[in-house]
Amino acid sequence: MLRSMTGFGRALLEEDNWTQIWEIRSVNGKYLDTRWKLPALARTLEQKFEKLVKQCAARGRVEISLFLQMKEQPGLGTLNHAAANAMLGAVEDFAGSRGDEYIPDYNRLLGIGFLWDDGPSETEEILEKSLERGLALALEDWNESRAQEARGLEKDILTRLLHMEEWVARIRENAPQIKEDRFATVRDRLSEILERLGQELDESRFLQEIVLMADKLDVSEELTRLALHFDRLRELLSIGEGAGRKLDFTMQECFREITTCGNKIQDANISRLVVDIKNELEKCREQVQNLE
Repeated sequence: MLRSMTGFGRALLEEDNWTQIWEIRSVNGKYLDTRWKLPALARTLEQKFEKLVKQCAARGRVEISLFLQMKEQPGLGTLNHAAANAMLGAVEDFAGSRGDEYIPDYNRLLGIGFLWDDGPSETEEILEKSLERGLALALEDWNESRAQEARGLEKDILTRLLHMEEWVARIRENAPQIKEDRFATVRDRLSEILERLGQELDESRFLQEIVLMADKLDVSEELTRLALHFDRLRELLSIGEGAGRKLDFTMQECFREITTCGNKIQDANISRLVVDIKNELEKCREQVQNLE
């Protein structure tokens, strides 16, 4: 599925012991750059969350924030008495060596993580699963937002492709006559100059020069490749997933071919068509750079 790199997703999940609100904002970027705003209770889960995001996105700068309101604080687990006694004893000995009286503040022990058991409580495991569900819902909403924008971009690009194909058809139709007119102009000017000098036109030499000129003015190969690039753009848009970089490269190839056409055919009407096509290609390229 074709997706834009720009999007917004949100999920609200209310459960018995907590309420979680996820918000996801993203803009275009060359690589996937995920930035997290998580409360302290969820920061240890960032790597797990990162894996969920990578399943949904390949490029873009993504900002993900979580608001978590606990209705009941999870338990701390079991206090490691031996470790706590050893720590307090060491501090007490240090204070005594300096001649100071040491009165421990037991409340401080609540904030020292290594004094409590490492195994997650049942509540923590339930919270982890709940947060994963909440993030998955937000990612789903975010993906729908990105897909919806991509559909709009695809429609715009396809419309512009139709316009460009019409202009390319006009170039293809007019190019042979422009070439013939150029030959006739060169022949008339050359005949005029030779007549003034009292000389006649050497037809065989003139035909040799016309062959060289015809090759320089011929844009049939460029127009054929341009038509193939347009077909490739439609194919990539229909494939969708991961097409952004390929679309951007194909746009560059379209620029190259139409620029060559403009350089070969020095004609005012053709030049205007070339400029119009380049303008449309530039607009399409701006749209493509938002696609994943």
